[in-house]
Amino acid sequence: MSAGEKIWKTTWRVALCLALLGWIFQTIFLKEARTIIGPQIWQQYSWPEQTHAAWVHGPPHLWSTLTMISPGALALSVILMGLTILLGIARWRMVLKVQGFDLSWGRTTEISFVAHFFNSFLLGSTGGDLMKAYYAARETHHKKTEAVVTVFVDRVLGLWAMLLFGGLMMLPNLSLLFVHSQLRSLAFLILAMMVGCTGFVGIAFWGGVSRGWSGARVWLRRMPKGEWLERSLNSCRQFGREPFFVSRTLGLSMILNAICVLQVLVLSQGLGLKISPVVLFVVVPTIICISALPITPSGLGVRENLFVFMLAQPAIGVPGTSALSLSLLAYAGSLFWSLVGGLVYAMLKERHHLGQAELEKPEAEVVT
Repeated sequence: MSAGEKIWKTTWRVALCLALLGWIFQTIFLKEARTIIGPQIWQQYSWPEQTHAAWVHGPPHLWSTLTMISPGALALSVILMGLTILLGIARWRMVLKVQGFDLSWGRTTEISFVAHFFNSFLLGSTGGDLMKAYYAARETHHKKTEAVVTVFVDRVLGLWAMLLFGGLMMLPNLSLLFVHSQLRSLAFLILAMMVGCTGFVGIAFWGGVSRGWSGARVWLRRMPKGEWLERSLNSCRQFGREPFFVSRTLGLSMILNAICVLQVLVLSQGLGLKISPVVLFVVVPTIICISALPITPSGLGVRENLFVFMLAQPAIGVPGTSALSLSLLAYAGSLFWSLVGGLVYAMLKERHHLGQAELEKPEAEVVT
């Protein structure tokens, strides 16, 4: 991809992010201004006058809602967010060990926090994985492919676990799905993603294509970077052969997923919102899975629209401004740890790397 194509790809996604944020803020602010001014007077306003009134009355009301959060709830949400990062580090170390890497807790924590920092502005909520893969590859001079695969597998397992978690939480929310058409539509998307991800994990870890099609590996080698793809696939097979690896990582991921929901639950209670915990256990995984798609930087705009789209409905009854505030406060917890990651990146980015001469050795020159 040329530099121009990369710039264009990034530019339109940033523009989409700003458009989505502008849309949701404009929609919320218009409703707030209409309520404050009164429907009868509001109807006499022209569109420019309505827009001006929205941005005069809306931001102060949003700020007022944001500052309603109790300090204790905000602090606890930040702690819970940090706990999810630590559990993610533990899961990645489990993945690394299958490939024979024994990175210390300190080093994996450094890399993970740097990746979380880059997640703040790269595409989706997984953009920092590119940096994570880069640093993981720098930890070895003869198993770079396997190091990169560990990052990819860790992310896939995390997404798969969240999809399974969200799918399971639909069962106690069936009555809500019948009356909440927006949530029901997204539930079908989550189920489709879950089926696709399950199939992908099954093929990557345990194979099956080459047994039904003898020329599959030949075709794979002929693809661009075919040798790298085949080596990556062989690395993935190792995870399928490791006893209890999938069950252990899924178990840890389910705990991580529950804490993600608890973070939002704590914030909702801190704002005084009456949202059933059972409802949040299906809404939050749905939002996380969709905002993880590489659509906008850090999922901004997508996540905020989803919070309002699902919570500010009669079936749940959360005011639009409160739903937007809940999304922004949840992101604030993530942003706090991103800033910590930024400090780690600035202070420790040169530590623990192999010598540059060894890093530049191609994998083929090293006997594995």
